[in-house]
Amino acid sequence: MATSGHCILSHGFESGPDATKVTALAEVAARYGWTHERPDYTDLDANREVSELGDVPARMQRLLALTRAAAARGPVLLAGSSLGAYISGWVSLQVKPAGLFLMAPPIRMGHAEPMQAADVPISIIHGWDDELIPAADVVAWAQPRRARLLLVDDSHRLSAHVEGSAEAFARLLERI
Repeated sequence: MATSGHCILSHGFESGPDATKVTALAEVAARYGWTHERPDYTDLDANREVSELGDVPARMQRLLALTRAAAARGPVLLAGSSLGAYISGWVSLQVKPAGLFLMAPPIRMGHAEPMQAADVPISIIHGWDDELIPAADVVAWAQPRRARLLLVDDSHRLSAHVEGSAEAFARLLERI
């Protein structure tokens, strides 16, 4: 089977490349003929001298370099959980992906710029009971972008919706 493109799956803060959700997405990507990678940002997350969320600018630069390299080979899709979603949105403005898949995206993070994203197909899964990011903020962000939005009965970690996240990701891959 010829490859459809390349997915870059970015884990959340204080998580890792072997996290349950990004692992589930990697399995879906492979099933749909997409190659994939799961960058490891744990070294940057540990850098608390920069901020309470580690070195977010370096996280973005790492993802940007990987995205540029992948885009030179063909279509790229960015997916991320929480802080991984935030950096995926911002990187999409510099290297336009085929689509964005965002899990529990932090629309606003303290003093940081509110999340932005390229005008591409966007699919979001978010918990109604997210204790860090109000669902209303995500709805308001998604609406003008006409993003596909799945709100579920879950918290920020979306731990009860790993399978649901994988299914929503599969629907996005089918659309692009």
